[in-house]
Amino acid sequence: MIESFPPKLTARQQQILELIQNAISRTGAPPTRAEIATELGFKSANAAEEHLQALARKGMIELVSGTSRGIRLRNRDLQAINDQRAHQLTLPLPGLSQLMLPLIGRVAAGSPILAQEHVDRTYHVERSLFQRTPDYLLRVRGMSMRDVGILDGDLLAVQSGKDAKNGQIVVARLGDDVTVKRFMRRDHQIELHAENPDYKTIVVQPGEPFEIEGLAVGLIRNSFQI
Repeated sequence: MIESFPPKLTARQQQILELIQNAISRTGAPPTRAEIATELGFKSANAAEEHLQALARKGMIELVSGTSRGIRLRNRDLQAINDQRAHQLTLPLPGLSQLMLPLIGRVAAGSPILAQEHVDRTYHVERSLFQRTPDYLLRVRGMSMRDVGILDGDLLAVQSGKDAKNGQIVVARLGDDVTVKRFMRRDHQIELHAENPDYKTIVVQPGEPFEIEGLAVGLIRNSFQI
């Protein structure tokens, strides 16, 4: 019988593989090339791409063209992460390491997003899934943020707050609607960018009803069906 050994990785390749695994475990989505470069101190995303190509040649990952987060783990590694996260999300009793997060459903116009009538149910979620502590979960509706791995039906973990920096993903209230978009402030107007070319940028002019409800700090994939 011929025994199969895993390919030998360089220290940097192992570091990048662990970064990808941790990102998927924490948020449900892989990092972008730019995020890998920033995390590991590369001068450009091209350096990250070279290491990703090497990992793909060694069969450790699969690269998918056409999306900024087109990195897939081998089925065995991905299943191990899914099993771990599913276990964390189905613990029967709350412990010191768990958060009690309300799941927000439809938000009525003019009322606080955390009003009791908006809460569909409450979940016990492992605290270690998030680097920043969320205050609630919001079910994503639509595919406007598809290209950053936020899909219809996913549960977005949100930290309440009224301020955001350019480039952060926010939950925003526009008049009677609540939406998830990437925040940008330009001159005297605010832009809310989708991560899907099928959706137009929303431009908020001065005086228009607008409010930031919170920042996206994590994601729970809808396949866990919690």
